[in-house]
Amino acid sequence: QVLLVESGGGLVQPGGSLRLSCAVSGSIFRFNNMGWYRQAPGKQRELVASITKNGYTNYKDSVKGRFTISRDNAKNTVTLQMNLLKPEDTAVYYCNSVGPTIDWGQGTQVTVSS
Repeated sequence: QVLLVESGGGLVQPGGSLRLSCAVSGSIFRFNNMGWYRQAPGKQRELVASITKNGYTNYKDSVKGRFTISRDNAKNTVTLQMNLLKPEDTAVYYCNSVGPTIDWGQGTQVTVSS
């Protein structure tokens, strides 16, 4: 069973930065496409960034130019660097495969507020 453990969230002021990490218990190389998702209160979970095993990335329009996703296939980690954070980025962030997902981790809370 592959387990996903997200970390790095916290409280940050608007304009600040956070770096989220996802540790995968098994090999992520078998997952062609890995992504970061988020779920704000009262809203559906949405995909904000994804990266293929070859490094091709894709971003939700609202985070383009501010978020950067990366993956280390050798270390089985996926990272999301978030800059210029806005209050509307407040959500619980999760990593998972894109396409067929596996069991979700507990997520990490990101709160952007002054």
